[in-house]
Amino acid sequence: MLEVQGISVRRGSVEVVRDASFKLARGEFVALVGRNGAGKTSLMKAIAGLLPSSAGHISMNGQSLDAMPAHQRIRLGIGYMPEDRRLIPGLTVEENISLPCWTRNTPDLPARLAEVFKWIPELEPMAQRRALELSGGQQKLVALARAWVADNSLLLLDEPFEGVAPALCQRLIEVIRTLRQAGMAVLLSESEFKHSRGLVDHVLPIDRGVLQPVVPGKNAH
Repeated sequence: MLEVQGISVRRGSVEVVRDASFKLARGEFVALVGRNGAGKTSLMKAIAGLLPSSAGHISMNGQSLDAMPAHQRIRLGIGYMPEDRRLIPGLTVEENISLPCWTRNTPDLPARLAEVFKWIPELEPMAQRRALELSGGQQKLVALARAWVADNSLLLLDEPFEGVAPALCQRLIEVIRTLRQAGMAVLLSESEFKHSRGLVDHVLPIDRGVLQPVVPGKNAH
């Protein structure tokens, strides 16, 4: 479904991702694992259209994304959860979750919200609270719901467990596990292969911007 071919990304004069290539099949869960500064976020942002690539090609279901801006990639079914959440503080939880649906003019927004609240029921009682009133872990749940709500087929989850209390971290793991039931493909990043162990089919180690040989995760078939 997703094919990355020889992608390189520069930040200023520094090449932070070098000649990265991998494929992600429909329904497949893959962990991108590397220490801070290894290039995980830059690679994810390049796929999402938030950073330009200096070389290589990216395609989704055979359609090139190379010249496609981020808002159009959303319409192809790519959801992105940034490490720092990037919620709009003054908007409510429901409004933050709804943003991708507004971008895509999703006709069944109430039904989509109901589906999100079904799988993440703790968000419904706080739907009218402003994002700035939430804890960091609660904001992570909202950011995950926002990436999920627009009926996406591919989710990019950047450090979903970073800075989250153990109890909420376990809850995030449970929610991410349910995405497999919906047939979504997931690429998630971690500094250490810790929380996603048991969630993913394969691990993509990355070091100094270079992808290392693929290793199986605990869910590998």
